[in-house]
Amino acid sequence: MKKSTFISTIMMAFLMLISANVTAQKFPDLDKSPMDAASFPTNYKDSNKLIKIVYSRPQLKNRSLEKLAPNGEVWRTGANEAAELTLYIPMMLGDTKVPAGTYTFYMIPNEKEWTAIINKDLNVWGSYFYKKENDVARLSIPVSKDKKSLEAFSIVFEESKDGLHMNLGWGNTRVVVPFTK
Repeated sequence: MKKSTFISTIMMAFLMLISANVTAQKFPDLDKSPMDAASFPTNYKDSNKLIKIVYSRPQLKNRSLEKLAPNGEVWRTGANEAAELTLYIPMMLGDTKVPAGTYTFYMIPNEKEWTAIINKDLNVWGSYFYKKENDVARLSIPVSKDKKSLEAFSIVFEESKDGLHMNLGWGNTRVVVPFTK
């Protein structure tokens, strides 16, 4: 092998090594509160969704729900970014008709009732930038308790006689947010 070919081969290998390091990506570890989505209808075969919520699922990890979602304070309904609610058809929350669209969904926890809030702000981290003047609808909902404790905050939809219910559960606390058509 000629000396110039040998040097060219070494240089080529060195350049490939450098370029491999330059293009290597650093991917983050799994999020401690993974993002999830709930929709209705719940089966994935039905593409005619009525509603969907995208939220992060914090876990109690020996902490109290009141510490993670303090009573009387606007809560992002999960962790990380505020929950994002999409209505594919106009729906009612209490007496307020909410047009089809995408919104931020907040809650205000309290001992006996929680307040559900649909807000027109989007791409909001937590509830730090919550603006009451951008609320589209609010509804106070009674709280119930369940014997079974849920470690991870969870949301699931179920059909009701006049629309659907968004069921929220965490620890032993349960809240049912009614949406009507």
